[in-house]
This record gives sequence, C-alpha cells and structure tokens, in this order.
Amino acid sequence: MKVKEIKELIRILAETDITELKLERFGTKVEIKKGRPEFATAPVATVNNLPSAPQVQMTPVAPQPMPSAGAEQALGSSSPEEDMELPPNQVMIVAPMVGTFYRAPSPGADPFVEVNQVVEAGEVLCIIEAMKLMNEIESDTRGRIIKILVENGQPVEYGQPMFILEKV
Repeated sequence: MKVKEIKELIRILAETDITELKLERFGTKVEIKKGRPEFATAPVATVNNLPSAPQVQMTPVAPQPMPSAGAEQALGSSSPEEDMELPPNQVMIVAPMVGTFYRAPSPGADPFVEVNQVVEAGEVLCIIEAMKLMNEIESDTRGRIIKILVENGQPVEYGQPMFILEKV
C-alpha cells in the first residue's frame, strides 16, 4: 500500500465519525484508529526465580495528547507553504508523488524553468524521480513562475508545494 493511499484513508477517517478502520490488501494490513484511549498499557517484564517462567505485569501509562488540528498535522506533513493563503491570481503546484525533485533534465543541463519565466499549460516544470523512473511534471495552467520552493536534488512528498505560479 502506498503512502498516498494511507494518507487518503487518514483524511477520510478525520472527516467522518468513523473511529477505527482495518484494511488488508495484497498481504499488507493497515489499522487506523482515531481518538484517545482511556488508558494505555506498557508491558513490564519481571522474572521469577525460574529462568523459563517469565511473568508480564501490565502497568497503566498516562495517555498522550493527540493534536486536534487533524490527521495531516499528526503525520508532520504540514509545512508553512501548505498553510499560506495565495491571492486568487496565484496557483500552487504541488508534487503529485513522492520522489526526488530535479530542476533540469540532466546534471549539466539548464533548468526547465526559472523564476519570472512565463510557462504554458503542458510545459515541463521539473522531473520527479520515483523508483528509478523519471516523471516529467507539467504546468496545468499558463502563468509566470513566482517562486520555486524546492531545491534541486531534494526529496519531495506527495502534495508538497513545489512552485507558485501567477496566472497570466
């Protein structure tokens, strides 16, 4: 199961009254629970004089507070760029997959785009390498590159902002 699919399940769980979800797919089991338990237990092993007869004593542990801002924040994937409000004439272009961000088609080549460059819909903005496959990421709209938010060669997560584009 891909991280993208798990994040989508967490988002759905956060937006509904469902408190627990168990899923098995292609031999992978995923269990997601929402809410805080009344108490949690942690095993503490104590051994009697007999070396082959261990006893396990369950000791109550204080519950840990859960962030109330939602599942995405609990995963730590929220960033300042994701939270910023853009004017209506600007668009944020986000990573459609997890991988490594490259600004140019090869190490010595010129970058696909630069700040202040006007790009057309369908024009390649960057490459994201995922599992040894080079995926060209294209602009959905015509506009001017305002800001490039990712450094060349850096890893990107699904949904991570990469560019801010001003519609022209």
